[in-house]
Amino acid sequence: MEQLRDLVSRARAGRLQRAEMADPTITVTNLGDLGVESVYGVIYPPQVAMVGFGRVMEQPWAENGMIGVRHAAIATLSADHRVSDGMRGARYLARIEELLQKPEEL
Repeated sequence: MEQLRDLVSRARAGRLQRAEMADPTITVTNLGDLGVESVYGVIYPPQVAMVGFGRVMEQPWAENGMIGVRHAAIATLSADHRVSDGMRGARYLARIEELLQKPEEL
């Protein structure tokens, strides 16, 4: 965590070394803190995909025959189909959902 904090701090200050930077392939954006519910991104080469996260909202949720309320956020994926297909993108989003259900394991 200390190394990550250092890296983030230097990135925000614009002081990363060239070896620490590379062209992105996947961009992650979160506009939820600005109140945006969902993000539909545009991919700029050399990127091949963009994952967007909206704000966390209380949503009605049905599971095992029970209805309740839970916190949820919309995650979207914009992808270049020349690089991958929709099935792989769906699996990627499903894996993100699995990981976010147990953030202590990240």
